[in-house]
Amino acid sequence: MDKSPHDLAQMRKSYEQAALDEIHVRPLPIDQFHHWFDEAVKAKALEPNAMTLATVGADGRPSTRVLLIKGADARGLVWFTNYLSRKGQELAVNPVAAIQFFWPELERVVRIEGRVERVPDSESDAYYRSRPLGSRIGAWASPQSSVLPSREQLEQAWAEQQARLGDDPPRPGHWGGYRLVPDRWEFWQGRPSRLHDRIEYRLQGDGHWLIQRLAP
Repeated sequence: MDKSPHDLAQMRKSYEQAALDEIHVRPLPIDQFHHWFDEAVKAKALEPNAMTLATVGADGRPSTRVLLIKGADARGLVWFTNYLSRKGQELAVNPVAAIQFFWPELERVVRIEGRVERVPDSESDAYYRSRPLGSRIGAWASPQSSVLPSREQLEQAWAEQQARLGDDPPRPGHWGGYRLVPDRWEFWQGRPSRLHDRIEYRLQGDGHWLIQRLAP
């Protein structure tokens, strides 16, 4: 049996950069997120806006993928994609999801859970128009998550759509934004001896956020 050249059982890192206390976090989780996000940008984290999105299909099978966040405010977190993709089909039958950000440069993780809704068409239109032309054409050309017989077929489809749509393509109806409306946030700060700090915000029935510490 082939063995990995690395001893996976012995690969570990001691996290010692910072601490996180429930007394000092922001009262609202979105404010704490923006605070940490700004610090990730200042730390020159590699694509600090990259997030892992987890969805679950009708068959109960979870799936994940890495996307780029395109909006974050009191209403929730926004990304854009093909509604007919695997994630789009899974969200159509099970409109809840989980998001995770990992910033190893700061030894931090943020986890968010909640229901998912489509953003208004006007919001999707505005973001679509802000994208580079090649990406706008790509939204028409790629049948996201479908089987492709070859790379050449994808490039041919892109060229055909470019010729058809010109320099000002409209947003395709199968492409747009989603917003995750959080009811749970967790902020994770790595600590020595695996005694990590985990601070959870959980939305209460009265609209307030309960802040509590979780065991690592």
